[in-house]
Amino acid sequence: MSDPIPSEVPGDVRDAAPSGVRSVIGSVLNTASDLNGHQQIVEALRRVRRLLPGDPGFGDPLSLSGPGGARAVARVADRFLDHKPAATREMSLGALQVWQAALEKMGRGRGDQELTIVFTDLVGFSTWSLHAGDGATLALLRAVAQAVETPITDRYGHVVKRMGDGLMAVFTSPDAAVAAVFAAQEALAHVNLDGYRPKMRVGLHTGTPRQLGDDWLGVDVTIAARMMGLGGDGNVMMSAATLEELAPGTLEELNLEIRPWRRGFFATTPNGVPQDLGIWRVWQA
Repeated sequence: MSDPIPSEVPGDVRDAAPSGVRSVIGSVLNTASDLNGHQQIVEALRRVRRLLPGDPGFGDPLSLSGPGGARAVARVADRFLDHKPAATREMSLGALQVWQAALEKMGRGRGDQELTIVFTDLVGFSTWSLHAGDGATLALLRAVAQAVETPITDRYGHVVKRMGDGLMAVFTSPDAAVAAVFAAQEALAHVNLDGYRPKMRVGLHTGTPRQLGDDWLGVDVTIAARMMGLGGDGNVMMSAATLEELAPGTLEELNLEIRPWRRGFFATTPNGVPQDLGIWRVWQA
């Protein structure tokens, strides 16, 4: 007769229990296991989570990469909680969800902190890489990363993610963000791979994006990306929101000049950008 106690129970406990007790323990644990995976119970707990404070999607793969607080606990818990539908998983993540909501309500979460968001992208990189080959492409990306990311981290910026030939970064100071961008442009001017000199377009926007894990999402992130998209052949584009937050004298200290961006007569407002948002082109004199 096989041992009725599930294998998850430690061996010393299994061996110490008399056979009759082991039979009862095994029956109870097996019943609990069945209930834990019962689809109706899991769905009921998920409905409860949707009514709880905080994000009902808390605990999904996108929300587990961030540092600190409840998210750090969720990251650790995710290693132990089975990803199969289970009542215990929903209850555990529900408790962490409420905890995170409480932290954000007390101002210890994210979403109300003003940040300057920076997007970069290499102009014409895809076309060049098709002919350059993988080896040259990787060598260029390493050189570009060194040139662009060093000024960002030196000025206390945080590289959120790399996106092939570009990146997204955030700064708590718009002045530091602008200084980092032009320091990166200067460093990039010295990158030369077999005669190819990469050019970078940049977009900056200041707002209050929402943090999800170690990423930031929301309208302000979209606007910053759209600023970059308007950079054309290697320009730096900045929203009026960023310009207004710069300390007096920053442009003069960095020897920068600005000019309002004007869309073509028949062109429409860029998608994802408020119609009344001012857009500026910035360059070093």
